[in-house]
Amino acid sequence: MSQSSKTPKPPAPASGSATPPPPPVPTSADVARLAGVSRATVSYVLNNAEAVRISEPTRRKVREAAEELGYVPHAAARSLRAGHTRIVLLPTSHVPIGPLYSTFLNELQWALRRLDYTVVQYGSLGLSGDEAVRAWAELRPVAVISLGEITLSARNVATLKRAGARAVITMGPVGVPGAHALVMDQQEVGVRAAAHLVERGRTRIGVVVPEEEGLELFSVPRLSGARSVPGAEVVALPMAYSEESAADLAGRWRGLGLDAAFAYNDEYAMLLMRALQDEGLRVPEDVAVIGADDLLIGRLLRPRLSTVRLEMPTGAHLASLVDHAVREPSEVTERHDLMAAAAIHREST
Repeated sequence: MSQSSKTPKPPAPASGSATPPPPPVPTSADVARLAGVSRATVSYVLNNAEAVRISEPTRRKVREAAEELGYVPHAAARSLRAGHTRIVLLPTSHVPIGPLYSTFLNELQWALRRLDYTVVQYGSLGLSGDEAVRAWAELRPVAVISLGEITLSARNVATLKRAGARAVITMGPVGVPGAHALVMDQQEVGVRAAAHLVERGRTRIGVVVPEEEGLELFSVPRLSGARSVPGAEVVALPMAYSEESAADLAGRWRGLGLDAAFAYNDEYAMLLMRALQDEGLRVPEDVAVIGADDLLIGRLLRPRLSTVRLEMPTGAHLASLVDHAVREPSEVTERHDLMAAAAIHREST
């Protein structure tokens, strides 16, 4: 074979330009040597083992050594030792859930982190219950908190438990067999709003039903609750969360024969109230308006917005319920009522 037909060799790197090998990955043994403790002590400290008493100076020394070396415990190895992960899976919401629920979920995640859980938010948009559960199970979570947007069955709960979930918790108006139920009675919101209006002589009530997809989880039971109030004549009013949709509804208001509006929540109420005022309708003289969630901005409006205040537990309280369910798994499931509702009278009614 001629010299020209040989495969050319890549040029040798210039002297001094060779890529240095990556530094070795620090181990728990390295942390133990630097901190002057045993590897078992390192494991106890970094895994937050509560059964072993270790002094605070020693804990601090181990953490400082781990930080100096850049040592991070191997999650998979820790899971093998413990027999389960520390992952709490929280499916992401598919719909705009508003400031009240966002704050609650943020508190929950912080509280779970303080209890040494890793919260994983999982996007399940477009998945059925069976598809979502199989995807969640692949991560081997120790607990799953389902927000109720994906309908789960008893079979789905069993699938998660076979994959290692010690607790499955559902949030919503009804429970699921095999799962702990955190019940949020949205119907009570509608009851409180309509009863507040009826008490003030406003019986012809338009209930705003958001057109946005997914919000029926909240809006349908709120409408049902309003319809259950004695003396209330309720009309469902579809409205999108836009100035155009609110203006269209306000433009038709005089022909509807209604003297009050329960506008789903404070955000829709503020939008509708401004549109009614733009149409020359007075609030509350011509139309009484009430929302829900008791957002601060509702108190800054003129007239100040009447609302239904939702009393919810803190995120720390729910995190403690999750932790208890993980530590003491049981076939006996529990129901916890998460929400109480009360009407707050202000100038708009």
